[in-house]
Amino acid sequence: MKKKIEQRQASIERLLDAALHLFVSKGYRSTNLEEIAGAAGLTKGAVYFYFRSKEAVLVELLDRVEKVVVDGAARAVDGAGPAPTDRVVAFLHNAAKLGITHRDEVLLLILMSLEFKEREGKVRDRVDKIYRSTHALIERMIRAGRKSGEFRDDIPVRELAAIVMANHDGSFLEWYRRSDSLKGTDVVRALRSVVVSGLHRPAGATRARGRSTL
Repeated sequence: MKKKIEQRQASIERLLDAALHLFVSKGYRSTNLEEIAGAAGLTKGAVYFYFRSKEAVLVELLDRVEKVVVDGAARAVDGAGPAPTDRVVAFLHNAAKLGITHRDEVLLLILMSLEFKEREGKVRDRVDKIYRSTHALIERMIRAGRKSGEFRDDIPVRELAAIVMANHDGSFLEWYRRSDSLKGTDVVRALRSVVVSGLHRPAGATRARGRSTL
């Protein structure tokens, strides 16, 4: 019985790994179940047996992405100490680490956020949930930085968090596109400098009064 359970789990992981690679390299719509099964060394029937549909495979992958991206970022931030700047840096460094250890998972999230933007259903709901959680984490860090006086308060929190997320996703995609000529460490260093300097209160600036910081 134990051996059968292990074999089942191994087959599921092979299918998920194969689907992850294909969804990132070809796109979700351009990938079919036969290709996933073939890349995993299994039959199409095995995919149906374990997942029933291609959408179910993607949803399962997004569950994995949530654990890697959201939970990993929260742990990195919580372990960085109380200083808001240090927590933002920890968030960015964790993203850089994921670029090495879980590159395809991060790419899948970014690519599916584009591919499913106009399509209602489980996939878009899962993608939106992951991004909402990440945005909420960034917004908490920005609010803490404002409370301590480190971060600027002349721009609403939501917009600042959106810019941080845009820099995060954009830098990751550029690193992926130009991996033959861009060093990851250099990209991360530039990202950290741009994001942190953009969040910091400008020298000589005073706190905004009566301005919305929602």
